[in-house]
Parts: sequence; structure tokens; C-alpha cells
Amino acid sequence: MTVDALTRTDAVSEEAATEAPVDSTPQAETAEAPAEAKTETPETPEPAAEEAAVESPKPKRGRPKVATTAKKTRTVELTLTVTGTADGEWQAELKNGAKWVAKGLEIPAAAVSRAAKELHADLSGPIDEVINAARELQAAKVAQLEAELEKAKLALAELDA
Repeated sequence: MTVDALTRTDAVSEEAATEAPVDSTPQAETAEAPAEAKTETPETPEPAAEEAAVESPKPKRGRPKVATTAKKTRTVELTLTVTGTADGEWQAELKNGAKWVAKGLEIPAAAVSRAAKELHADLSGPIDEVINAARELQAAKVAQLEAELEKAKLALAELDA
């Protein structure tokens, strides 16, 4: 039982005692009071709930709607993905929402480096590191191919002699 129910029961028994005619059988009054308290106990939370609902209405969620004269801007979701390999080959893909606009476009490493510098310094650092590593790899490959070319020229010169 709740505190309200106990308070309500006491009030009902007091009312019953004051309103009831004086009878020579006091046991009849005490027998009726608990019966009335039992019938009113389930009803007591309802008025209390109704009073609480009237006193404090539930606040609405979210921001209140305010009439503004500002234009609503339409946002467009474009996803640009730039991928590079250790060999220095770069590709770009562009997606508009769920639709592919361009896929597998080859782009030069210098363009990727310039774009990264234009966007943000935090982007250009890691991208330049990848490009420099690819540049060193390609330089080593060129040196190897030049050595092979020299060997091939020497072998050709020996065959001609």
C-alpha cells in the first residue's frame, strides 16, 4: 500500500465514523470501514495521477518550432575516394549518394599531392610520404633497368666485334 492509500483509508474511516449514525453496535462500524477502504484503495492512484497530469504537462521533445526567414540549404553527399599503390599509381572514384559517378579514373601523383595541400596540411603530410616512397621505389627500378641496359649494350658490342 502506498502512503496515499493509507492516508485515504484513515480519512475514509474517520468520515465513516463521523457520518454514520450512532449505533449501539460499534462492531458494525468497524466492519464497514475496512470494506470501504478496500473498495477505494484501487481508485486512489487514479485521481492522484490525473492531478499530476493536470499540474505538470509533459514537455515536448526537440526544439520549439520558430518561424525563420532563412533559406534551408540542400546538402549533397559526394564521396571522393583516392587510392594509391606503392608503385605510385593513383585512382579516383566519385559517388553521389548511392550512385557511382566515376570509377577507376587514373590521376597523376602530382595532382593528388597538390589537392591534398589545398585541402589541409594534415592530409598532405601522409600523402606526400606515400608519394615519396613510391618515387624512391621508381628511382631504384630505373637504376636497375639502366644497369641491365648497359650490360645488354656491352653484350651487343662484343657480338659485333
